[in-house]
Amino acid sequence: MPNVEITVPEHLEMQIAQMVEQGEFVNREEAIEELLSTGLRAYKTSGPLEDDQEFQDDGMMGHEDEYVF
Repeated sequence: MPNVEITVPEHLEMQIAQMVEQGEFVNREEAIEELLSTGLRAYKTSGPLEDDQEFQDDGMMGHEDEYVF
C-alpha cells in the first residue's frame, strides 16, 4: 500500500486522536484511511462543486473548529 504524508490543522489531529482514544478506530492510520475513504465516496456521490460556487469550510455544524465524521 502506498504511503502518503499529509499536514492537517491541529484541531483535526485532536479530533482524530479523540476518536482513536474513544475506540472508534484502532489507531491513527486506520482512522485517517477510513475518514479519507468516506470523504472520497461522499465526493464521488455528490460530485465536484460548481465553478461559481465558493467553498466555505465552516465545519459540519457551522463552526470552524467543529467537525462531525
